[in-house]
Amino acid sequence: MEYGLIGGKLGHSYSKEIHEKIGGYVYELLELPTESEARAFLQAKAFKAINVTIPYKRLAFEMCDELGPAAEAIGAVNTVVNRGGRLYGYNTDYAGFSWLARRHNVSFAGKSVLILGTGGTSRTVEAVCRDAGAATVYKVSRSGKDGALTYEQAARRQDTQVLINTSPAGMYPEVGRCLVDLAAYPHLEAVLDAVYNPFRTELLLRAAERGVPAWCGFEMLVAQAVYAAVYFTGSELDKNELIRQIHHDLRRDLSNISIIGMPGCGKSTVGRVLAEQLGKIYVDLDEWVEAHAGMPIPDIFAREGEAAFRRYEAEAVASVSREHGQVIACGGGVIKTPGNARLLRQNGPVLWVRRPLQHLATGGRPLSTGPAALRRMEAEREPAYRAAADAVIDNTARPEDAVRAAAEAFEKVFDPLD
Repeated sequence: MEYGLIGGKLGHSYSKEIHEKIGGYVYELLELPTESEARAFLQAKAFKAINVTIPYKRLAFEMCDELGPAAEAIGAVNTVVNRGGRLYGYNTDYAGFSWLARRHNVSFAGKSVLILGTGGTSRTVEAVCRDAGAATVYKVSRSGKDGALTYEQAARRQDTQVLINTSPAGMYPEVGRCLVDLAAYPHLEAVLDAVYNPFRTELLLRAAERGVPAWCGFEMLVAQAVYAAVYFTGSELDKNELIRQIHHDLRRDLSNISIIGMPGCGKSTVGRVLAEQLGKIYVDLDEWVEAHAGMPIPDIFAREGEAAFRRYEAEAVASVSREHGQVIACGGGVIKTPGNARLLRQNGPVLWVRRPLQHLATGGRPLSTGPAALRRMEAEREPAYRAAADAVIDNTARPEDAVRAAAEAFEKVFDPLD
């Protein structure tokens, strides 16, 4: 391998897609399960330039012949360049996090900063904050060792103005976890999360609900890769434009679109065509439920009842929403189960398709038994649809008009934290 990434586990890395959008080289992923394998790879020096991720950033630091200033200060290397058999180590995570903060006008000067986690990323973030003039920087861990606060102690830091998560809490596949109650921080001005999968962690969703500006680590990931590419190629790239464009394009490609609305409003029709137009995978949650339950939905209702169906549906949401690049057509009652809407929103926008009651299709739908039932259902569900939706799509005319409106809405809202 000439260019690529080494690490312990790389199953959900986006580094290949990012680097190959930069262009000029083929980028490979190489999993090295043990430190001895990673050490042997670095000793062999059979590469031109590589990135290094968990858990080998410290090992790379120790094995480099020359170190850049950030790498030396932090004690970790994520970019190694082989120049004539000598290994030069750099830390572009520092530049990536700095870029994320600058991009969104997050200032650390004179601020009280709380960093969740004490691993390698937390050391990088701490260095950025201190170099930018933070008044205080506290790190938090479960144990409270090595000068860190415990989470109980951190909850008393009411002066916190910037909160940064560098722990794996909320990261795929264990989505939905959040380590702090943001209500404890009345002076909070910004939240940054180094986690980039999912795009909207539970921490970011909670921050948005409180009106606190919040951004995920996907931009940081793209930025550090572009800065690494400068070392890889030896060329002065237009870093700002590359980061913005690659982030936009990849976020667009990877984002899900979840479609909600009343039974028979056209979710499946709109979803299938939209997926085809945008090059995304189409997923029908009702079909997922039927496949896993081994029977049609009317039979589930008849044999096991609505509560059992909702359990199947919640399992479908939890499984499907963790993945990327999908158009997800949901059942009409998906918003009845607490937590479903949050899971759908973690990797992309939710679009609410609306259609007049008199035009709703009712055949084969267990709960759509007539006009009166539909009116009651709409009155019950409309507030939940409205709360979950990032945009509303009118489906009163031709289906192609609704598809066009959905595509336009997606382009406006797929990166709501931008």
